[in-house]
Amino acid sequence: MTEQRIPWYRRVRRWGQTNLTEDDPRSCDLEFWKKQWERTAVQGVIINCGGIVAYYPSKFGLQYRAAMLDGRDYYGEFSKAAREAGLAVVARMDINRATREFFDAHPDWFCRHKDGSPVMSQGRYFSCVNSGYYKEYIPQVLQEIIERYSPEGFSDNSWKGLGRNTICYCDNCRRRFMEDCAEELPEKADWEDPVYRKWVRWSYGLRTENWELFNKTTKKYGGDDCLWLGMLNADVAGSCQGLADLKELCSRSRVIFSDHQSRETISGFEQNSMNGMLFKLASSEDVEVPESMANYVRGHRAFRLAANPAAETRTWIAEGIAGGITPWFHHVGGGQRDRRQFDTPAPIFQWHRDNEEYLYNRENLANVAVVWSQLNHDFYGRDNMEERCSYPLSGFSRALSAGRIPFLPVHADDIARYRDRIDTLILPDIAVLTDNQIQQICSFLDTGGNLILTGQSGARNEDGELRGEKRLWDRLGISLGEKYFGAFGDQTASWEYFDMHNYLLLPESRHQVLSGFEKTDILAFGGGFYEVESRGPLKPITGYIPAFPIYPPEFSWIREERPDLGTIFAGTLDSGSRVVYFAADIDRCYGREHLPDHRVLLQNAVRFTAGCSLPVEIAGPGRLDCTIYRQGERRILHLVNLTDCSINPGYCEGAAPVGPITVTMPLPGSGAVPKAELRVAGGRPGNVVKDGKLEITIERIESHEMVVVE
Repeated sequence: MTEQRIPWYRRVRRWGQTNLTEDDPRSCDLEFWKKQWERTAVQGVIINCGGIVAYYPSKFGLQYRAAMLDGRDYYGEFSKAAREAGLAVVARMDINRATREFFDAHPDWFCRHKDGSPVMSQGRYFSCVNSGYYKEYIPQVLQEIIERYSPEGFSDNSWKGLGRNTICYCDNCRRRFMEDCAEELPEKADWEDPVYRKWVRWSYGLRTENWELFNKTTKKYGGDDCLWLGMLNADVAGSCQGLADLKELCSRSRVIFSDHQSRETISGFEQNSMNGMLFKLASSEDVEVPESMANYVRGHRAFRLAANPAAETRTWIAEGIAGGITPWFHHVGGGQRDRRQFDTPAPIFQWHRDNEEYLYNRENLANVAVVWSQLNHDFYGRDNMEERCSYPLSGFSRALSAGRIPFLPVHADDIARYRDRIDTLILPDIAVLTDNQIQQICSFLDTGGNLILTGQSGARNEDGELRGEKRLWDRLGISLGEKYFGAFGDQTASWEYFDMHNYLLLPESRHQVLSGFEKTDILAFGGGFYEVESRGPLKPITGYIPAFPIYPPEFSWIREERPDLGTIFAGTLDSGSRVVYFAADIDRCYGREHLPDHRVLLQNAVRFTAGCSLPVEIAGPGRLDCTIYRQGERRILHLVNLTDCSINPGYCEGAAPVGPITVTMPLPGSGAVPKAELRVAGGRPGNVVKDGKLEITIERIESHEMVVVE
């Protein structure tokens, strides 16, 4: 297939975006951007077109024009320049709000509070996803743009409308909810109300319906490859808040545009590697995932026009590339008041161009899977998603990254789909599981798969209520009691309150999960757990020390020891499956506080269950995140150096170089000793074969390295 016949969404592997501001038609130097496109080797650009602000002379008088447009066709000028440079062009939209003039003309198209007042923000009116604004007006705008400019497709940052905490009470929603659900709209956002839970599920469907409508429109007027791409975010909690069904929408996407511009407080740089893997596994591993990556200051505070520290942005990009993401530089405004930001993407984009052959058409070799589920975030997390769901998921993921253990983020519906690739399955307090998902897990166990589960995994139904019949728990020979101990939730750090000052009690005879703790009989805990009874092969390997005063220090002595209260269980099932159950919410505690002992416990559980099956072992100093892939008999290993990079809030100013690093992996292929090449530092590292495995020594890693083994 010639390059011209390859669809743009499979051909374009570096993207650029100048998010135009209203003054850009007067102040932006287009010639500078043409040079920047060439310098960064981008093959496609995202250009602001219409929606909340139009950069072209639309025939629709109510579409607000950029303040300094002065009748120009600025989108047309930018698009023409990009096409002359041989670039694909995607038109950027933002459709979730409009002006007072628009509201006055179509008051029935906009969201309403329960008292009938319009829902507003910063002087704009929120448009309703059920109204003619979405169903009639936006399709007409898309048609106009296609007929005038023929863009390859459309991106849209704010296509989802209101989030799940704000119910729209406009007449359209009242009528549609009654037609679809035979109910009046819920009185408020209340998870105890079954009507609200029904509204949440219904609202997800509305977003998917509009996704389909917009794609039907763009394909009708622009051809089968003209795609509408509402931006998605791999943060599960954020997608729940926005009512975007990641699994459903990924399955409908030929290319996935991601809007996750930088790291967040709850996660580190390694989040971006997980982003790429999550999207690909939810769709297909050959789908491309371009991601908007901020070059302006992001963090505790954002400064839209100031340059982000270069190392902060480049480390985020490197992690994304390691996870299979296609890089996309993002600047706000075409002006050049802070010119430092334009130097940031160039070197890593050029490196990406030079190494394309190793970055696509490959299969992830990780055999440990971490399960995620929006259903769990919604109906177990409810109003406390971060504490109940995000911390356990992030905690386990970060522990694996810090332990240099590659893993796959797998949706709960896809366990059977990836069964042949998974040796160890991790359920980080996935309390809500469907009957089908539980069946997939039980089948996984029946065929010898290893399992780590925490908290109430599998104990609740699709509404988040406790199940009467707990098939997974019965399969493991354990039962969840009604009593709970310790403290759940993030509480005050004042030493006058000591509810979280509790410990795990370690027995004299130690299980493998407790490796490394030979010189202590207690481990700091700071969490909670439910009483668990085991009547099968899973045996408690740790007990419990209830909380006691922390201040004054004279009062800090252990009052009670409870070896009878199991906090961690481990054992081997009849099928040969090795299982670890954390009754104690160690994954949640680690996600919240990052205590190293908790990380070691989680890593030890994986090493116990996985045995010798891990696809790579990394030894040496520093904090390295690793992902490993296969291209035929070729192996490709990414190592991102996060040493001294994980402080947040704060900014990475450059990783501390580390080395020497030893990489050990099974021999790929069946013949001669493989050759290894360093694609960042250059050259060939030392490598030998020992005990049937390939051992590679890398003397020094600066920011990141990619090792290609032929």
